[in-house]
Amino acid sequence: MSQERFYSIITDANLSPKQKSQYLALEAEASLPYMEIDSDTQQALDDGILCDMFEGHAPFKPRYVLPDYAKFLSQGSKYLELSAAEDFDDALNLLTIIYHHVPSVTSIPVYLGQLDTVLMPFVGTLNDEEIYQKIKRFWIMLDRTLPDAFMHVNIGPTDNIICRTILRVDAELKQIAPNLTFMYDAEITPDDLLRQAAANICECSKPHIANYPIHAKAYNNTGFGIVSCYNSLPLAGGSNTLVRMNLKEVAKKAQNKADFVDNVLPNYCNVMFGLINTRSSFLHEKSNFFEGFLTKEGLISEDRFAPMFGIYGMAEAVDILMEKEGIAAKYGHDEMANQLGHAISKQLSEIVDTTEVKHGYHGKALLHAQGGISLDLDVTPGVRIPYGTEPDPVSYVQATAEHHQYYTSGVSDILTIDETVKSNPEAMFNLAKGALQLGYREFTANVASNDLVRITGYMVKLSDIAKYDAEGSRTNTTFLGAEAAKNTEVLNRTPRVVALEMTPAYAE
Repeated sequence: MSQERFYSIITDANLSPKQKSQYLALEAEASLPYMEIDSDTQQALDDGILCDMFEGHAPFKPRYVLPDYAKFLSQGSKYLELSAAEDFDDALNLLTIIYHHVPSVTSIPVYLGQLDTVLMPFVGTLNDEEIYQKIKRFWIMLDRTLPDAFMHVNIGPTDNIICRTILRVDAELKQIAPNLTFMYDAEITPDDLLRQAAANICECSKPHIANYPIHAKAYNNTGFGIVSCYNSLPLAGGSNTLVRMNLKEVAKKAQNKADFVDNVLPNYCNVMFGLINTRSSFLHEKSNFFEGFLTKEGLISEDRFAPMFGIYGMAEAVDILMEKEGIAAKYGHDEMANQLGHAISKQLSEIVDTTEVKHGYHGKALLHAQGGISLDLDVTPGVRIPYGTEPDPVSYVQATAEHHQYYTSGVSDILTIDETVKSNPEAMFNLAKGALQLGYREFTANVASNDLVRITGYMVKLSDIAKYDAEGSRTNTTFLGAEAAKNTEVLNRTPRVVALEMTPAYAE
């Protein structure tokens, strides 16, 4: 069977030679025997309660790596035979080189750095137009040489020429890669800069807008980054593994709400911690990954890596438990159902915060509301309200905001806004600012008429999905978007008009 699979890959007319090599490598990893796990863990995997995110049967690289790129530019690299950067061109050249040596679960770097902070020391005497031309060429290079929508740049919260130029270039080029997060801090970020980020969302569904103070506090102001889709992780560290739990399937195992809370959920959490420890232990203790130059040159530190404890299917779990209690209340629409969802998130947070893991951040995993994958059927990502049933954006934010306090490693959510917002970007600004004030860790929105949209968090072009089966795509993640469009209801999100109270005349 493996030989047939290998042959089908190398003869696939829609795959580039590089994509064929990547697919063959994944097949080789999957052919290894799985690490030793107990029968309860294997059963939970077989039942679809736990998912290891296809990270490999014997992980030899972390899921996500967040090098300290500022340190790299200031010291150069003995391993890469590079001197420290002296000017802006040096800095861009060094970054271009090191990105090809930063691994991830996708084999392409998911973190490209807090680029405005990293590049500002090298601006020198460059004028605005010169910076624009250099950033634009750099942006095009990233999309063409590292064509993966999980690749992620961070900017903000300070107002600076690099931040504004990246926003300008991103809106102009409307590329799939890189993904982009704008950090927002009400004490630092001027409103007109947030307005530019909100206007960008109207143009190209980017950037994410992250609540900088909440994330910074979670890591004791030692540095963090937003990577891949919505994953907040320690800077100079990352995530060694991501295991996720399908709360829908857990709820189906419970007799009632009390049984779910007291017995079934805690039991599967214990099973999941066992799998997390097994996977992270192999990486840290057997793979020799942390013997590489990234560690030796101080760009990452082993103790700043943590496993991500992911969950999804909150909506279905709540609805199942409500039904078992004989209560006709739906998640996202009824207060009783919403409160149960918040209580489950709080319980998960308490379990994660009080459970030691072998290779964690200060000995702990990081809770994450996971954005789903293209193979998920009849189950909603993270703590989202199911596709096609979303209320108006303000009601959506009010129903889900309380979850955000519990998920240190981020909440994957997407509001889909009707295209009419393009004629009133101030409404997007007010919606984003209001969501962050209510405690959202990240605010993310699609605009219904845009070709560039988010699937679970990564970007795809609808035009690329439409022709994928016939032509393939140079962008690696188009396949995932096309598969998600077929298997899930991800493109059936209901676009909503921003409620009247969020328009400028009613913003106060």
